[in-house]
Amino acid sequence: MRILRPRKLTELRLHSWSGHFQAQNQTPDILSIVMLVTQSSFKAAALIQRWYRRYMARLEMRRHCTWSIFQSIEYAGQQDQVKLHNFFSYLVDHFTPSSHNEKDFLTRMFTEQRSPQGSEMENCGDCESIEVPDSYTGPRLSFPLLPDHATALVEAFRQKQRLHARYVLNLLHEARKHLVQLPNINRVSTCYSEEITVCGDLHGQLDDLIFIFYKNGLPSPERAYVFNGDFVDRGKDSVEILMILFAFMLVYPKEFHLNRGNHEDHMVNLRYGFTKEVMHKYKIHGKKILKLLQDVFCWLPLATLVDEKVLILHGGVSDRTDLELLAKLDRHKIVSTMRYKTRKNKKQAEEKGKANQMGSAERPSPWFLPQSRSLPSSPLRPSTHKAPRAGRSSSVPCGVPLDPKELSRRVRRSVDLELERCRQQAGFPAIKEKEEHSTSESDVDSDAEEQPEPTPEEWRQVVDILWSDPMAQEGCRANTVRGGGCYFGPNVTERLLQKYNLQLLIRSHECKPEGYEFCHGRKVLTIFSASNYYEVGSNRGAYVKLGPDLTPHIMQFQANKATHTLTMRQRISRVEESALRALREKLFAHSSDILAEFKKRDKDETGLITLSDWAAAVESVLHLGLPWRMLRPQLVSSLTDSKLAYKSWLENLAKEKLSQQNIQSSLLETLYRNRSNLETIFRIIDSDHSGSISLDEFRHTWKLFSSHMNIDITDDCICDLARSIDFNKDGHIDINEFLEAFRLVEQSCSGGDVSDCPQVTASSNSVHTKASSVPVTQGASEAMPSSLLECLPYSP
Repeated sequence: MRILRPRKLTELRLHSWSGHFQAQNQTPDILSIVMLVTQSSFKAAALIQRWYRRYMARLEMRRHCTWSIFQSIEYAGQQDQVKLHNFFSYLVDHFTPSSHNEKDFLTRMFTEQRSPQGSEMENCGDCESIEVPDSYTGPRLSFPLLPDHATALVEAFRQKQRLHARYVLNLLHEARKHLVQLPNINRVSTCYSEEITVCGDLHGQLDDLIFIFYKNGLPSPERAYVFNGDFVDRGKDSVEILMILFAFMLVYPKEFHLNRGNHEDHMVNLRYGFTKEVMHKYKIHGKKILKLLQDVFCWLPLATLVDEKVLILHGGVSDRTDLELLAKLDRHKIVSTMRYKTRKNKKQAEEKGKANQMGSAERPSPWFLPQSRSLPSSPLRPSTHKAPRAGRSSSVPCGVPLDPKELSRRVRRSVDLELERCRQQAGFPAIKEKEEHSTSESDVDSDAEEQPEPTPEEWRQVVDILWSDPMAQEGCRANTVRGGGCYFGPNVTERLLQKYNLQLLIRSHECKPEGYEFCHGRKVLTIFSASNYYEVGSNRGAYVKLGPDLTPHIMQFQANKATHTLTMRQRISRVEESALRALREKLFAHSSDILAEFKKRDKDETGLITLSDWAAAVESVLHLGLPWRMLRPQLVSSLTDSKLAYKSWLENLAKEKLSQQNIQSSLLETLYRNRSNLETIFRIIDSDHSGSISLDEFRHTWKLFSSHMNIDITDDCICDLARSIDFNKDGHIDINEFLEAFRLVEQSCSGGDVSDCPQVTASSNSVHTKASSVPVTQGASEAMPSSLLECLPYSP
């Protein structure tokens, strides 16, 4: 390290050294002076280096704590999502509909038709009736797509233009037709292109996608891409990202590949923003877009295999992961990984499916069928057999037995696709979807009814590869932090790689500070491509490039220009402030429970507790696993004799959140705690995605809750309740009216005894579901509308 000192300081030091030599009656020589200068410089450099290392260590500690806060709160939200849907699933599975309307409502609430069939598919694909006004200045698409169309789409979205609903539906429809033909596990090869670029989660951040294309180049026959799931949710441009990805997939079907992530799931989209984004951008045709998207998501491939050596999937693996089973299952049956269908007729459907399989066990699939669900098992088994290399994505029949109707349907589909391809090559106009689906309605209906449900093992296999995370310890255990999937150790990875003769596993699913992370002896690589995921400056994005030698080359980036002008300390301070603000909101949302824990530890009722008790009480309520004692200086400002006056501390938290309107603290706490869950519940009840709850939807939902909670309430009372929530009397309940109803009920019941609240029932103080025990919300514990709050999962 070179140290520059001012001239005066140097003169003073030389003067002091001269005095040193005179005091010892020595004649100074040049060598002695140089040695003293060198020793002094080394000491100064060592001091500066020690100070710098301590400074960087403190910054790293702050960054680590900040990261832990963001990640813990994110995973707690995912736990809430799983618990909420487990609760609704329990209600649906144990509620017997009394009419056809109620049965239809339950079907639409969770298990919308798995694929648009017959005339319904006709409606989804018939986009020509949607008029594009002359005033529309956005991009226009025509099919088959050309490279210029996809490039123009990127540029239009970069300039904040919006694609018309007609072209969105057209693009989704064409994407579905292509995805149906793909195997569950795509096989790609580096011998046909210079390199293959693998990108991780994008989560609706269009700037990151555009930056990747800018730095790495647009997709082309020489530049293949694999996008590893989680294209949507959280960010504001999820629709635009999907349109770009699907467009390039259609232009370069052998060079551009997409894997399904855990957020390509209509149930997850209800909570994390994609459903809301679609309905906001396409108010008229949003429902049709969402329905088609649900089906498109189900057809996304589950994994990609590069040169039969590198496996790319979204989440991870488990000790029971079976790639051969994943290659053969019907991925389209997995509508959502949030819930496995357990209706009463499930066993009958399974038995019927087994009977059909046994009856056709000796009927192999013809070679000409589109192999949309199979992958040759040889690349995944330890074998010397080499698969054909006719293209970057290929599949061969696997001999899975089919029942006669399914066989007939696939044959018709294969012939139609081949005829359509030949017509397009000959220059004839494309056949409309009506002609393509000209089969009789009875055949289609029977096919839809007899389509078997996924087995529990198939469902678990898909959940594991979409939700799992690696861990440093050996073994495999349930992923209780996320609420789904598992944690898999190095031995699980090693066993899977050896079994299928693989050398590397590339996954995404986790945000990493540097955008990537190796683990398990560099045999597992995590890639995350959404930079600034939690806050500007919180993390880098990354993508990985694989050449013929399959050596991963990591490329990091920051899409936000503002981060380049900030120092490391400024970035950490900015991110830390955002994380602490989110943590204070979490503390405020659970202040009542925290106060109860403080009182348990304050046995003498002094109003003071030690810092150790403070940390233990907060962790016992939030279960975030954070270093609370290390965070104490940022969360607790004043102490009395090394003890905390906890009531005043909680009051200060409330003052930060109270708005200018004089809203009661306990009421605001309830809304902070449950708002995300309430919005999710609203979108679940709003099964047709209209943006409002009809009186029929409200009535059916309340019959579901009252049946579960043993509340005796008539249809007239439910209708009166719905009308009382419908403040503007338009016959529908929008999200603001829905939240306002909970605010008013909580406010009216928090001021007095529970018995003063209307519609009091003699239900117990807690609601026990199959998934978990749900505590009662304070204040309005037994009021009729607030009983829905009681059903909300505890939010740790």
